[in-house]
Amino acid sequence: MRDYVPRAASETVLRRLRSVPVVTILGPRQCGKSTLARRILAGFSEPLYLDLERPADLRRLSDPEALFALNEERLICIDEVQRRPDLFPVIRYWVDRSDRPGQFLLLGSASPDLLRQGSETLAGRISFVELTPFLLPEIAQAAAGGGGDVQARPDTGQLHIRGGFPRSYLAADDGVSVRWREDFVRTYLERDLPALGIQLRTEALRHFWTMLAHAAGSTMNYAKFAESLGLSHTTVRRYTELLSRTWMIRLVPAYTGNVKKRIVKAPKIYLRDTGILHALLEIPDGTALLGHPGRGASWESFVVEQILSSLQPRNASFYRSEKGAELDLLFRYRDRLIAVEAKSSTAPEVTRGFWSALEVVRPDETWVVAPVDDPYPLRTDRNVWVADPLHLIRRLAERSPGPSSSAGEQ
Repeated sequence: MRDYVPRAASETVLRRLRSVPVVTILGPRQCGKSTLARRILAGFSEPLYLDLERPADLRRLSDPEALFALNEERLICIDEVQRRPDLFPVIRYWVDRSDRPGQFLLLGSASPDLLRQGSETLAGRISFVELTPFLLPEIAQAAAGGGGDVQARPDTGQLHIRGGFPRSYLAADDGVSVRWREDFVRTYLERDLPALGIQLRTEALRHFWTMLAHAAGSTMNYAKFAESLGLSHTTVRRYTELLSRTWMIRLVPAYTGNVKKRIVKAPKIYLRDTGILHALLEIPDGTALLGHPGRGASWESFVVEQILSSLQPRNASFYRSEKGAELDLLFRYRDRLIAVEAKSSTAPEVTRGFWSALEVVRPDETWVVAPVDDPYPLRTDRNVWVADPLHLIRRLAERSPGPSSSAGEQ
């Protein structure tokens, strides 16, 4: 694996820079925004890069209008822009002076609603691109040397254990990776949240985050969390929203389409990066994970995040009846309803509840996603297949429902 992993978002950012004045790359801290931006800037003539965590660059922006005037023909990149929300009105004034695309590339560690001023001030002038930690298709491309060899096998196990944050995934060994993730958690709680203007007790939020890690893959019970933490129901919801808006957790809603039976309606909770999940659960490596009771939930978290971040499908949800029939993930992709069940075993088995759920939901195709070497049919008459997550992502992206062109396609 090379030190640089090509990012799928690169072409999207370049395309947006050719059409709108301001492009903003958003994502959690340390997910590779600055590295991606520097790669993109290398293709422009004399771009200006400003890092708002660098005192010298902050001083250069003491008079932003004067600085922008001196550099009006250059692409201006501002990193950690959420530290200076007062810049957005100035940027709006400046981009309105000329109807020229590609004037500003902004990088931020806060979601658009946390950057509400930027979203509102620059409405019609700004485009947002989300960057996640590394995804399976990206490390597969890197494993293939950038050639996109569909037969290339990335180290899925390493991505699952260490997570996708570049410094964690590319660490020299598991010990270095664990230490980086522990430092990330501490910095996020002690510095990053206060930098966003969010004042919460570090100990309480860390306790809550750890409880969420233990509950990964389960339905969210706000009242139970509130009782366990000695907090109000409102506070628990606020903490949950905060972690979601900074890309640390994902809430997947319950499926409600055309189902007459009684179903569970609470959302499912996931930690978006399994490396952070393992750090909070004190799981240092793959060997420790094999014997851990959270192994299944960890694999489910990994599968759900890889699919949703790679494909960005519409209307993602899960299905669970009150009698226990369940499907881990349902989503619409290119007008087909896809069902996914995650199994951490290399010889996955499904339960009667799985088949019962299929009878109710009736998806167009179903995948049992497991760490298997090669895909195979489970029931061709029901269009149910077993495959690893990368194979599923690639096949759906190719508009093909089955593992081969001769089987399962409609």
